[in-house]
Amino acid sequence: MKYLDEFRDSELARSLLAEIREMTTRPWALMEVCGGQTHSIIRNGLDQLLPEKIELIHGPGCPVCVTPLALIDQALAIASRENVIFCSFGDMLRVPGSEKDLFRVKSEGGDVRVVYSPLDAVQLARQNPGREVVFFGIGFETTAPANAMAVKLAKQLGLKNFSMLVSHVLVPPAIAAIMTSPGNRVQAFLAAGHVCSVMGYWQYPPVAERYRVPIVITGFEPLDLLDGIRRTVAQLEAGKHFVENAYERAVTEVGNVAAQRVLAEVFEETDRAWRGIGVIPLSGWRLRPEYRAFDAAHRFDVSGIRTEESRDCHAGEVLQGRMKPNECPSFGTKCTPRKPLGATMVSSEGACAAYYNYGRFVALAATR
Repeated sequence: MKYLDEFRDSELARSLLAEIREMTTRPWALMEVCGGQTHSIIRNGLDQLLPEKIELIHGPGCPVCVTPLALIDQALAIASRENVIFCSFGDMLRVPGSEKDLFRVKSEGGDVRVVYSPLDAVQLARQNPGREVVFFGIGFETTAPANAMAVKLAKQLGLKNFSMLVSHVLVPPAIAAIMTSPGNRVQAFLAAGHVCSVMGYWQYPPVAERYRVPIVITGFEPLDLLDGIRRTVAQLEAGKHFVENAYERAVTEVGNVAAQRVLAEVFEETDRAWRGIGVIPLSGWRLRPEYRAFDAAHRFDVSGIRTEESRDCHAGEVLQGRMKPNECPSFGTKCTPRKPLGATMVSSEGACAAYYNYGRFVALAATR
């Protein structure tokens, strides 16, 4: 069977697939929320191994991909300023803004640096007291604690030249937005284990109950995902809808309480715009008033930037699960990793990048 011999435990994989096939009696549509899970699914061909009645829909689980175009343009405007050291993780440098990306700003003389932790940016601020150091703080709940700690440390150190451009988004409001969107087809969710390792899963039961939707927390290895799919299908077939933790080696119900305490101290909930989707109420974090001095958008007064998405880019439909990447007319032609129209083609967690990198140029129905 395709790919199975490469699995860590091919016999277990075969057993899980057999269980899924045996229990599946009708079509089901499952959404994995995490972009890392999307890449694991496509790289390992899990969607090709599952019964035809099981459809995996790729959700808005790539934080780089959902960062709105206006915020990318704000980052570009700040990074282009003469006295600024602009710091970011590497996967943001190729994300296109309206006219350029951070690599172009760097080639034009901007001081753009790749760092591996927001604390590296704090250290740069200490080493360069005459320069403004800005860190591009994006991500879901997973990366937020380190960003919160960086801002807290900067305040403790009395750094006046450090700030953060914040674009943190939250998973539970995104699930709710998907369930209430017109034409929604999602019937169950595979929740991201790394997000729940930080936040726990105490926020999810009300969502599962309100929308009568199963939510199964899974990891990222193929066997983790197959087990999560098996548990999800079992709930759907039984007419049940509850939160199930299939990633117990890393996730507890309460999560990392210390990390949550720091997050609550530094951030507060806010409405957040998602690229290609729109504004989702209370779906993100911003700095609390007592930390507002470290808000780069406020410090550099770039909040008034207005943008317009490319008409050739259908990333919004991909992020909402309404379209597979290889169903986009621009996929692999007008939009490639060398000349991307949107972040989903260049992010390490983007669905379009997964389909391109692993040769999924033909729709799945045609390959089965």
